[in-house]
Amino acid sequence: MFNLKLSQISQILAADFVGDGDLEVTGISTDSRQIKSGDLFAAIVGARIDGHDKVDEALAAGAVAVLASKPVNANFVQLPPADSIQLDPVIPALGKLATHVRVNNPDLTVIGVTGSSGKTSTKDLIGQVINQYGQTYAPVGSPNNELGLPLTILQAPQDTKYLVAEMGMRGLGHIKYLTDIAKPNIGVVTNVGHAHIGEVGSIENIAIAKSELVVALPASGFAILNFDDPLVREMAKKTKAKVISFGLSTKADIRAQDLVTTPDGTTNFNLVYETEIYPVTLPVLGEHSVVNSLAAAAVGIVIGMSLSEIAKALTKVEIKSKWRMEVEQLPNNMTLINDTYNANPESMTAALKTLASIQTSGRRWAVLGAMHELGNESISEHDRVGRLVVRLNIDQLVVVGQIAKPLHMGAEQEGSWDGESVWFADFAGACDYICKRAKSHDVLLFKASRSEEFDRLAQLVADEIQAKGEL
Repeated sequence: MFNLKLSQISQILAADFVGDGDLEVTGISTDSRQIKSGDLFAAIVGARIDGHDKVDEALAAGAVAVLASKPVNANFVQLPPADSIQLDPVIPALGKLATHVRVNNPDLTVIGVTGSSGKTSTKDLIGQVINQYGQTYAPVGSPNNELGLPLTILQAPQDTKYLVAEMGMRGLGHIKYLTDIAKPNIGVVTNVGHAHIGEVGSIENIAIAKSELVVALPASGFAILNFDDPLVREMAKKTKAKVISFGLSTKADIRAQDLVTTPDGTTNFNLVYETEIYPVTLPVLGEHSVVNSLAAAAVGIVIGMSLSEIAKALTKVEIKSKWRMEVEQLPNNMTLINDTYNANPESMTAALKTLASIQTSGRRWAVLGAMHELGNESISEHDRVGRLVVRLNIDQLVVVGQIAKPLHMGAEQEGSWDGESVWFADFAGACDYICKRAKSHDVLLFKASRSEEFDRLAQLVADEIQAKGEL
């Protein structure tokens, strides 16, 4: 979708350029390892890597120009030098370029997705469902901040009709900034939970921050809201757009009924809209995935898909982004569930309920780490989740890390356990404990906030169990 001359880029950014102004730039990347021929290389000064040190590598890979805050030996657009207090100037420059591209593609339909949890999975489901109807771009992963969202727009293929843009926040005004760039026609809000409460102070402030998406929608647009969440439901009062609700409630416009959890943790249900009902076999884990799929169904409805087309598409969806309830089969019929991308109390609860629903002749293990950005509620929320593990009758809890220790303490204090919860300071102790005790048909769930790097622990355990092979 990005196809500009170097002189045009310079004009959009009100910046000088050095080199051939008629040079055609056909793509953009911030990673010198992912450059394609014709790309503009955006040289960001990061905490660990200065992109200007990678310019030669990018040029060798096919980059034709550079967006830079330092002089470089190439065709380049010169931005002001980086200021350590502010964002690197390349990042807001990418926002300006993305705004230009969006404004000049008025026929593009942009679907913005936000929420405290589940937004990446919901974005992935929306992308897979509506791609059956028209060319859709929904990037894998979570490019949902002031850098990732502009790149979503700039890297979309030229023939994109529907663009699904995830929108995250760390504070008030962040989503508004993203909506000013993306100008969404449709906005989806999954839920309001405790993620980032340590930064914004209260659930109510989180709701205000998330509502910036629906406030930005035009009167011709659609606000797709989770009817099961009271704080999301209230956002209907803040938007000019037409409101479409989804959820398990019988009052939701698009809903699921007659849910049946299968032995492997997936769900069968009836998809309902107005007078129509179609059965769906959803091939991803958890009841929370059903709610996410309803959001995708709602987007399908508003762009013109039939309910039967939507139901058919939902039966074929899969996990697209890494470490979101990924299932790996290990020797001795053991199952590892890798949900390590991130964690907050709501997503932790959903994952644990999914684990508890899986039928197995072995044991269910919850291997959990810290949930970050909870502020003053950190100890109480970790304690609550630990107690929930006991109440769900999960067989074994393994807690790793100092911040997460209240998880272990909460489980121990719940009263009905004696030794089923253990705590380790590091991965080595946890891995050794798990691999010595995990047996045939056990199911192991790994989950923690991203900065805990629990994907490494999950991989350590998987590698050791694979090395042992069949018993």
